[in-house]
Amino acid sequence: MAKCEVCGNDYEMSFEVHAAGAVHTFDSIECAAQRIAPICENCQCRILGHGLQADGQFYCCAHCARAKGVAELADHA
Repeated sequence: MAKCEVCGNDYEMSFEVHAAGAVHTFDSIECAAQRIAPICENCQCRILGHGLQADGQFYCCAHCARAKGVAELADHA
């Protein structure tokens, strides 16, 4: 068993995520998202999909990017 680095739960089905040269241990997708998902620069939601990026900033959608003055980004289906 391994302890989740977010909530501290010692869980027999914990899992590791290898990202950006680091190894993280979690007991749930919720904890993994809380720790490693980027945050939208405008609305502060966790970005769980592809999201958008401009000038080193992350946005959950083109609407949020426009709200911060980034007009050239567009959402794609």
